[in-house]
Amino acid sequence: MLAELRREAQITIPNEIIAKLGLTEGDKLDIFEKDGSICIMPVAVYPKKYVNELREEISGIKAKIASGEQPVFSSADALFDRLEAE
Repeated sequence: MLAELRREAQITIPNEIIAKLGLTEGDKLDIFEKDGSICIMPVAVYPKKYVNELREEISGIKAKIASGEQPVFSSADALFDRLEAE
């Protein structure tokens, strides 16, 4: 598919690609150059507060695993077997 570079460096992404990727107005796109090509990749942007809360939660879980307080399972089946036994 061809797109034309217009005034103020604007291009239009073809509707077929927008539909295939499920993009909607307001979605964020990362645009970068790689080996002489222009790459456009959809990205999810999360608020910094959310990322910090997630980081704290993961740290807490890692501490529980290290102390033995949080059991670790080798598979989802092992987890379900444990839950069914309780």
